[in-house]
Amino acid sequence: MRHVDPGRVTGLVEDATAAPSMHNAQPWRFRWLSKRHVLELRADTARAMPHADPDNRALHLGCGAALFNLRVSAAHAGLEPVCRLLPDPAEGLLVATVRLDEPVVASAVLSALRPAIRRRHTSREPFTEQEIPETVWRELREAARAEGAGLGVPDAWHTQSILELVQDAEGRDSLEPANSEEMEGWIRTGPAASLSTDGVPEYAFGPFRHDGRAPVRDFAGRHRVADRPAATFESAPRLVLLGTAEDGPADWLRAGQAMERVLLVATSHGLATSLTSHALERPDLRWNVRDPLTAMGHVQMVLRLGYGPGGVRSPRRPVGEVLDFA
Repeated sequence: MRHVDPGRVTGLVEDATAAPSMHNAQPWRFRWLSKRHVLELRADTARAMPHADPDNRALHLGCGAALFNLRVSAAHAGLEPVCRLLPDPAEGLLVATVRLDEPVVASAVLSALRPAIRRRHTSREPFTEQEIPETVWRELREAARAEGAGLGVPDAWHTQSILELVQDAEGRDSLEPANSEEMEGWIRTGPAASLSTDGVPEYAFGPFRHDGRAPVRDFAGRHRVADRPAATFESAPRLVLLGTAEDGPADWLRAGQAMERVLLVATSHGLATSLTSHALERPDLRWNVRDPLTAMGHVQMVLRLGYGPGGVRSPRRPVGEVLDFA
């Protein structure tokens, strides 16, 4: 077995932590067990959101996305990532282990996605009305299937319903201070924005939505952001539903990997992407997001895709804060 030095491990984890997470909380920790050539991925519940994510579903999605990036980075480095989800029931925070072996057959498909890891950013900008080719849609659906999830494209009626559910969630938030205060804890404005290593800084808010129907959460809230422009967003946003048949922690981890795989494939094709979880943060609204005409049992994430500005890089914690060596 090839020796994997600490520098290589650090690079793999740096790629892993480029994954998206709710409010950019980055709810993960890694430990490298050098004698076993195993990376442990643990959920960091200190970065959980008990009001918006009481079951830690979104936390598991973020960890799953980081796990997929790790797999891509390992394949690019000529290693075979052998993953086990939830390997020890006695350790609830241990969500996955990844043994790094010599590849029997190098995964060119995974390796090819590595450049997209650094190019993928959540875009809170308007997208154009340009159609997405059917060949790209097929690749996106296959990306989700490869990770045990499904990808559905809602029709115009269902899209309108989803947009109304997002508005419902926004209205409820305005009446429940606990939810607003929780989100406020992850917003970075003023001098703190340029120094932050997590959360959503003001330079990533995107423009104020003057018109249009794109479901883009406005993190500015009550904050006044100097010189923030207004913009017209899409009148017919392209939304896709990513979901699974079941709805437990292992399914959330698979969905997180599927979500990131779809995002990286989309990025590779020049698409801008953003995530819309607002209507999924309420159990009754989440159930209504699903399409009753499909076999998708549980929607895990709503994605917005299109052509337009790719967004800006959100801050990341230094690898030294999330990686331990044993």
